[in-house]
Amino acid sequence: MSFLKAEWRKLAFANYTIEPELLKKFVPAGTKLDTWNGKVYISLVGFMFKNTKLLGFKIPFHSNFEEVNLRFYVKRFENGEWKRGVVFIKEIVPKKALTFVANTVYKENYETLAMQHDWSAENNKRTVSYQWKKANKWNAIKIEASREAFEIAPNSETEFITEHYWGYAKVNDSLTNEYEVKHTKWEAYKILRYEIDVDFEAVYGSEFRVLNTAKPTSVMLAEGSEIAVENKRKLQNN
Repeated sequence: MSFLKAEWRKLAFANYTIEPELLKKFVPAGTKLDTWNGKVYISLVGFMFKNTKLLGFKIPFHSNFEEVNLRFYVKRFENGEWKRGVVFIKEIVPKKALTFVANTVYKENYETLAMQHDWSAENNKRTVSYQWKKANKWNAIKIEASREAFEIAPNSETEFITEHYWGYAKVNDSLTNEYEVKHTKWEAYKILRYEIDVDFEAVYGSEFRVLNTAKPTSVMLAEGSEIAVENKRKLQNN
């Protein structure tokens, strides 16, 4: 049985290129930084969890909620092939129970903050925004995009960002948690305009102060799908 099943919907991405040295201490043992066209990416991602079930059960008041995370991309060579995955700097959710389970079971770095979102669609445009409050400041990512979605082109930047099917969490310098994330290939929307108002240093730490003045390399909005997060596996790397 999957550890968690849900839908991830309306995933808003702001992607930045970043110096590899800034991520070095966050890379889990047994993995290495993944790149696209020779560049290392870090992404701010906001989305909705819908119809969430933990070990097959819906938890009251914890089925539908926002998440915003900051993540980067790694790969692990196993059985003759590369497994492409993500590592989270921090994941923000509005429910304390979610934070407790994720931090305890998967050794992720979750934080509970006040959150809200807004979705709207009119004429040929849709608007998606996610907000979270840290130190009395509301941070936000807002995207205006086409109303209709399109298939993501093979070997594109959008495919690189969205097509990662493994999660890795650093437990210590030699131990890594690995878990599989199953989902179908997503569709995306054409970006019309965007706004990002985030204090990256306050939310994610001094290492990411540079993002406060950086312009995203790209911004994306993916529709998402049903997903399944499988039980973790411990990787011992000597």
